[in-house]
Amino acid sequence: MPIPQPAPTPFADKSFWLSSAPYTPNAPLAGDLTVDVAVLGGGYTGLATAYFLKKAEPSLRVALLESEVIGFGASGRNGGFSMTLFGLTLSVTASLFGKEKARQAHHYMEQAVELVETLVREHQLECDYERPGFLRVATAPLYVKRIHEEVELAQRLGLEGIEWIDAETTRREVNSPLYLGAWREPRCGLVNPAKLAWEFKRLILSLGVQVFEHTPGTAIERRAGGLLIHTPQGTVTAGKLALATNAYSHLIPMLRRKQVPAFTHIVLTEPLRPEHFAEMGWRARQGIEDARNLVHYYRLTRDNRLLMGGRDVSLTVGGDMDRDENPDTFAKLEADVRQLFPVLRDIRFTHRWGGPVSVPLQMIPALGYLGDERVAYSLGCMGHGVSLTHLNGWTLADLLLEKKSERTQAFFVNRRVIPWPPEPLRLLASLGILGYMHAEDAVYDRGMHVPDGA
Repeated sequence: MPIPQPAPTPFADKSFWLSSAPYTPNAPLAGDLTVDVAVLGGGYTGLATAYFLKKAEPSLRVALLESEVIGFGASGRNGGFSMTLFGLTLSVTASLFGKEKARQAHHYMEQAVELVETLVREHQLECDYERPGFLRVATAPLYVKRIHEEVELAQRLGLEGIEWIDAETTRREVNSPLYLGAWREPRCGLVNPAKLAWEFKRLILSLGVQVFEHTPGTAIERRAGGLLIHTPQGTVTAGKLALATNAYSHLIPMLRRKQVPAFTHIVLTEPLRPEHFAEMGWRARQGIEDARNLVHYYRLTRDNRLLMGGRDVSLTVGGDMDRDENPDTFAKLEADVRQLFPVLRDIRFTHRWGGPVSVPLQMIPALGYLGDERVAYSLGCMGHGVSLTHLNGWTLADLLLEKKSERTQAFFVNRRVIPWPPEPLRLLASLGILGYMHAEDAVYDRGMHVPDGA
């Protein structure tokens, strides 16, 4: 089962986060290695899987293989939101899978947010962590209706800590002329995502996990005595295997049609000044999203830069994973920042980047066994994976240890995944879904009142 491999890529220019601290990768695997469990993928899912395996059974021999460097993919390029959003929205999950399963999914995500904070605090992970809470803001009347319905559904499901706040209250918290109200929720942490990944690597190394970077798995063989993972300079023989590859999963034949990658894009300003905050407020530093299908998500960094991402995605064909750059989306995001906050009309943007998001056809995560209990996988974070991947890593560890737990009983674990069609139908289906999202957003956006000069 050969796996196509890109050439190694310089990592520091892949995002602001990946250039925000010095980092030295571990050496690649050279030679042959035998372990109890191999983990393929050095993002949050793989790191957390290795951690929970060693916490459960310290004597296990665990090796983690990463084709680039730890945090190279979405884990080092995302917006840094540790939040409760599962799938696309609460209402979409409820419509596809029923209200009870939507409630279960939200509770899973509540546990995920708490888990990230617990790990950061317990192990003193230096990742600029803060917990300022979350706003999902309405920027046009139809979004007011949409968010009201989401809040009402959450309350009918018995979910706690979620409330609607009106325009005046919202603008007291963060002052934008576009805001008409918001969903407010206390469960949201913000991190420097690359630092979190690198600190987690430090943690699992201290537990005895072997970490090999610039070590892609080039082929996987199932054998009677276990699994054989080929790499450019050696092999790993493992009793069990975790495929923690998320948006890169379509490059693995066994996972090819369970998800597709879509690239989201981010822009970052220079540090904001006191006069900006005098106009904007934002003293509590909440993480913010709007209610579009193709959301805007934005936050402040530790040094008070404004990060904004979203608005649109870039699609790929086949194994192409080179869609980081999208000048049109970058320019529109920069215009969106100035429209939301007119006081930033002259702000300078210093960084622009993109990264891959894993999208299953039903737009919720998928994890479970693959073929038999020797191989487990996780994918489909839908762009909200900072908290989700950590708890999914715990779930994968339980699966590999063949332990039943509350996590392994979640409805999306070992679910039947509806496959994406093969190419070129995959691209056509992706374009159709994306076109519908764009069209609906355009209808909703028409009601947005943009003040003169904004």
